Amino acid sequence: MTRWESERSEAQSRDYVLRFEELDAQGADLHGEARMLDTVIGRGSRVLDAGCGTGRVGAELARRGHSVTAVDLDPVLLEVAATQPGLTVVRADLSELELPVPRFDAIIAAGNVMIFLESGTERAVLQGFSDHLVPGGVFVTGFATDYRYTVEEFDADLVATGFVVEHRFATWDLRPWREGADWAVTVARKPAQG
Repeated sequence: MTRWESERSEAQSRDYVLRFEELDAQGADLHGEARMLDTVIGRGSRVLDAGCGTGRVGAELARRGHSVTAVDLDPVLLEVAATQPGLTVVRADLSELELPVPRFDAIIAAGNVMIFLESGTERAVLQGFSDHLVPGGVFVTGFATDYRYTVEEFDADLVATGFVVEHRFATWDLRPWREGADWAVTVARKPAQG
């Protein structure tokens, strides 16, 4: 069971949906993650939105011309994601992910996905991501640094699963990384073969 499942009730998932609806109604910028990934990948890329939640990131990427598969385990959030235009929505546990080919050009795991995984499954999830990426594919994620899964543990898991860190930022709007930052936004790449 993921930390999201064990620490959140259905009511809290519904509150999460409402929170983002309210932010959108207030005119908040909800597309920073999608903008950032869009600058890293080529036009018309195949993207996996891992831990997609309501599908807001994936829907914006689809609007920008990418082919997006959105995966989550929370049925409340997936119900909303299924209403987003341009998404192929799949209910799956990221630690057991097995999606059909073709592989993806990019995977994004925004919104604390890595720290809400079941403790001890992080490396398996990263290996699954690597398996679902084309050679040279990119993985972008961001998570708060005040949880028990640390940036150092994350980096060790990236290395163990063959990823190479290319960039790290303190925010989705690309502010420079510094020790003690509240967020770690990482761009990692699966090496190209041959």
